[in-house]
Amino acid sequence: MTELLDDRPTLTTPSPLDDARGQLADAIAVLELGQGMFDLLAAPRRELTVSIPLRRDDGTVEILTGHRVQHNYSRGPAKGGLRYSPHVDLNEVRALAMWMTWKCALLDVPYGGAKGGIAIDPRLYSQAELERVTRRYTSEIMPLIGPSHDIPAPDIGTDEQTMAWMMDTYSVNTGHTVLGVVTGKPISLGGSHGRASATSRGVVHVALQALDYLKIRREGASAAVQGFGKVGRGATRFLWEAGLRIEAVGDQYGAIRADNGIDVAALEAHVDATGTVVGFAGADPIDAAHLLELDVDLLVPAAIEGVLHAGNAAQVRARLIVEGANGPTTTEADGILNARGVTVVPDILANAGGVIVSYFEWVQANQAYWWTEDQVEARLSERMIGAWQHVVNHATARGLTLRAAATSLAVQRVAEAHRQRGLYP
Repeated sequence: MTELLDDRPTLTTPSPLDDARGQLADAIAVLELGQGMFDLLAAPRRELTVSIPLRRDDGTVEILTGHRVQHNYSRGPAKGGLRYSPHVDLNEVRALAMWMTWKCALLDVPYGGAKGGIAIDPRLYSQAELERVTRRYTSEIMPLIGPSHDIPAPDIGTDEQTMAWMMDTYSVNTGHTVLGVVTGKPISLGGSHGRASATSRGVVHVALQALDYLKIRREGASAAVQGFGKVGRGATRFLWEAGLRIEAVGDQYGAIRADNGIDVAALEAHVDATGTVVGFAGADPIDAAHLLELDVDLLVPAAIEGVLHAGNAAQVRARLIVEGANGPTTTEADGILNARGVTVVPDILANAGGVIVSYFEWVQANQAYWWTEDQVEARLSERMIGAWQHVVNHATARGLTLRAAATSLAVQRVAEAHRQRGLYP
């Protein structure tokens, strides 16, 4: 399961949904699309909130709450992860679904955006209890999902086993095996080679391009990574293999630092044995919040949204931020970082590797023909580097930040799909 690291700002900070709508408003202004298009794209197309009764292993019954939001599906079926976290609420899911729409459009993947979540801390439940939760949630949202309707995938707190349970529940209820209903499945159940590491690899493809863009030599460049789950762990390893010096790593339990660089292979062995980066003999402990303020070339926030905010953005000393998480930088922090000359590669570009290979998995499942890992990786690299160059060219031509450039390109594609389809009476 992915870590549930929480370094969220105070309640006075705007919510992820405020940030998502603010980014949309900025894009609408750049594109001169008007209030009507903003209203159309700001509102989710469908939302479903369900109660999930769970019989615990001790026989007691608990009621959980789950959500599924389909923000937009003008360009294709809805697509988005399923998150298990105690912080899940409907507005968070709405924001994540909107960002997913822009991510798919920016990478020219024929999907719209969706997201799901259950307010649960998976660390406090047994595997059998999580299976019961997943199967009940799947049965409750079945009217919305399907390989041509809405395709869930793993996110924080969920993994390929969660997707296997969802696929099986959906298949049993439809009377036949439907491999394309979810992505991020085990290889043995129609998953794609390269899917587990796709988001991490995509982050690193873009990070290396951004280092080149800023004329920072890759070999020996310093990096700090917040989060050591399914995105942060892979990103740390791939950056290390590319020759960067990993100075700091954090997870939900704490953070560590080594000025001369961390041996990532040794750190992975430590985490496999203990479940945390804390206590690793090859580094010193540091305050988790301080990790975000280290003097490094590259910072990769790869945990949750909102960790870079008005309260700490002025202390960030990294030259380059590549967003491995969804929405880790608030609108206020964006403004502060931009004014200080810090380059921020936005989430809808940086962490899009997962949805690209999810799309590849969906295509393979629909064709019943599977690609090799080398084929998947080559196509992922081509998509990520091509999207990076497209965003950089647009930002340069229009005098925009990378986030404004990426969001306006994505919104333009979705708005054009709306115009071409028209409004149903």
